[in-house]
Amino acid sequence: MAQPPQRQQSEQLQTLMQSGQISGSLSFNGTLSKEDEEMSRSALSTFKAKEEEIEKKKLEVKERVQAQLGRIEEETKRLANIREELEALADPMKKEVSLVRKKIDSVNKELKPLGQTCQKKEREYKEALEAFNEKNREKVQLITRLMELVSESERMRMKKLEELSKSIETIR
Repeated sequence: MAQPPQRQQSEQLQTLMQSGQISGSLSFNGTLSKEDEEMSRSALSTFKAKEEEIEKKKLEVKERVQAQLGRIEEETKRLANIREELEALADPMKKEVSLVRKKIDSVNKELKPLGQTCQKKEREYKEALEAFNEKNREKVQLITRLMELVSESERMRMKKLEELSKSIETIR
């Protein structure tokens, strides 16, 4: 708390007297000697100068603290903006990742029956292909047999025709 200037000076004078910086010799009429008065004034002016210096330094420190607080507030705002940007980045990515994962799960569920159907169709295809190949082999065998029969028949008919031809020639 600030004290009135006279009281402050009086207390400072008492402090100086107690510390021995001012001799406390008073004349008969209760006043200080000129030397003591001069020392008092000198001490008081020194004290005032120091007080003023302390006040100046106090104001400088206060100004620096205010400047630092201003910078701190700016940095706090900047960091808050950065945090908001990071959160904004994290949320859409998280949502997107979650969405993609759900789609993958959904596609996996659809793939399972399709895979089973595909395997079933492959088995059916293999069975049908095997049956086709079997019938094809049978057809080849039959064609071979047919050619043998046709060939045999032609040979027999040619033989018969030759016999008939000889018979006709003998009749002539």
